[in-house]
Amino acid sequence: MEFEQLRALRRELHRNAEPAFAEIGTAARIERAIAGLPVAVRTGKEAHDLSAVVDYPAPETLDRWEAAAVAAGTAAERARYFRENGTALVVDLAGNRPGPVWGLRVDVDALPMRESADPDHFPAAQGFAATNGAMHACGHDANATIGVGLLHRLADHDFAGSLRVLFQPAEEGVRGAQTMIDAGVADGIDRMLAIHLAGGMPAGTVIGSFTGGMATRKLKVNFDGRASHAAGAPEAGRNALLAASMSALAIMAVPRFSSADTRLNVGTLVAGDGVNIVPSSAVMTCEARATDDTVVDELVDRIRSIVAGTAAAQGVDADIAVMGQSATLAPDDELIDRVVAAATAQPSVADVIRTQTLAGSDDANLLIRHVQARGGQGAYVMVGASSPGPHHSETFDIDEEAIAIGIDTLEALIRSS
Repeated sequence: MEFEQLRALRRELHRNAEPAFAEIGTAARIERAIAGLPVAVRTGKEAHDLSAVVDYPAPETLDRWEAAAVAAGTAAERARYFRENGTALVVDLAGNRPGPVWGLRVDVDALPMRESADPDHFPAAQGFAATNGAMHACGHDANATIGVGLLHRLADHDFAGSLRVLFQPAEEGVRGAQTMIDAGVADGIDRMLAIHLAGGMPAGTVIGSFTGGMATRKLKVNFDGRASHAAGAPEAGRNALLAASMSALAIMAVPRFSSADTRLNVGTLVAGDGVNIVPSSAVMTCEARATDDTVVDELVDRIRSIVAGTAAAQGVDADIAVMGQSATLAPDDELIDRVVAAATAQPSVADVIRTQTLAGSDDANLLIRHVQARGGQGAYVMVGASSPGPHHSETFDIDEEAIAIGIDTLEALIRSS
């Protein structure tokens, strides 16, 4: 697959951005881009287990994204398939001699936000900016393209072992990786990689692996009270909004830890029925993050205690569900050394940084840790992309040469094993 074809694929994915678990057209485009390759493809239940997902998109939401995918050129039969069976793909490619099983996670989802229409914004100027209410503001369109390009590069089978590319939905909100782990697709991998473009770093830069990062839990809390007339019988009501509000304030007041860097945030609170009704329901979302996995567990325990206490004080019921999660990352030195050697050998790479601390959270870490727990190795490769705007902003974009650099580096890494 030539670079011009890869660039066209990236722009097609960008123009038709889709959010978490609704990447219907995206999955179909990836499937079409690898058609004819000597690969084994798993989709549906064989690729991810959606049974434990909290807040999976509502049927009407999936209907809308399915219709949009068909309108944008996706075959109706494939759109319906991915709408009904989920949007993950797992693609296996065998080498021609014994060797390790390589795993590569590339994420495919976009963010639910509007892209800039400013003519100075390159995708807008070139006519491939998304206009459907989602945006690839984190480079997942390019990450997916790297996965496709690598499969094409290695289709000659001239490498040891095998490659398994995990096209993962729902990285935003750290929701998708666990579904793929639960389906067993990370089992049997010897060397687990993730790759991601770094918009804040110049093109031509490669990081052997991110390290650290923040473990996180994304929580949804439902408060169930009792409605009553706010003037005629206030004592008969049980105020779910007050319980949620008290919880929100108390969560933000939880002490920070001296042993780790921590973050707490209450993101949304939706409650009530009307101005003259004691609120019978409230739904709150919040998150805890920490640079230590044990500390994030402690933070979640404290949140659970707070919710239980405020619910009891207002006489309401409350339940907490984990919507998403991730862990910290401790990559393996031997694998980092291999990445650094492969990147250093690329003429297009100007700067190689062995490791850099990850400031955020990514559920690829769960895949890496799953492999490490079974005796394998893992690393998280970053490729500079020179974005004019920060990640998750309406002006995010990439230097498309970063796609070629990512493919070149990964190809050299796998062929050298």
